[in-house]
Amino acid sequence: MFDLSGHVALVTGGSRGIGSSICRHLARQGAAVAVNYHQSEQQAHALRKEIEDAGGRAIVVRGDVRVPEDTERMVQETIDGLGRLDVLVNNAGFNRDTLLLRMSLDDWDQVMDLNLRAVFLCTKAALRPMMKERWGRVINIGSVSGLAGNAGQANYAAAKSGLIGFTRAVAREMGSRNITANLIMPGLVITELTKDIRKEIVEGVKQRLLIDRFGTPEDIAATVVFLASDGGSYITGQVLAVDGGLGL
Repeated sequence: MFDLSGHVALVTGGSRGIGSSICRHLARQGAAVAVNYHQSEQQAHALRKEIEDAGGRAIVVRGDVRVPEDTERMVQETIDGLGRLDVLVNNAGFNRDTLLLRMSLDDWDQVMDLNLRAVFLCTKAALRPMMKERWGRVINIGSVSGLAGNAGQANYAAAKSGLIGFTRAVAREMGSRNITANLIMPGLVITELTKDIRKEIVEGVKQRLLIDRFGTPEDIAATVVFLASDGGSYITGQVLAVDGGLGL
């Protein structure tokens, strides 16, 4: 049911954190993976080698997901290198936290560009080859901040909340073409990108969890695999909070 053999996935921000775990899990289920990076070249190539050493297929595609020409080239390089494109995982993200009254226009624009504009650009580029195949999966990675908001994250919460409407619009437009679109909303997932969060914030989150542990990249990756597989073929336009009950 979760076999992805013969499918090709492009994972934005795939070289580290949650993205690298998503790449590994997709590859383990048989998918060929295009690992996108912007700056982490060494990590991207190390991940490609890891996947290939384990018997999988992977390529590395460099690109800034905020730039239309880059997103179109990334999709084309994926097709040229791996033969097709079936699954797009919009994982690349960025936060620049500060209270609203201290937030600059650049703080707002940078976060909106990478967390919302980039998803629009990558999805638009990926849908054309998916429509030709009449099969596709668009899987967006959001945040529980987009559901409940979070002090100090007005920009980030707004961008991630915007993904809800965007994902559901794509699901409505593409359903007749056998293309699904879903949004995963992780809670606090411990990675190198979150290790610098203040201790009092981490402890506050821990007290609200219904499951007595923080999330892991593997938790998110396993959900991506499910949605990408035939097991998730009748799920579209949905928001899945993978957060240990944090958002309740």
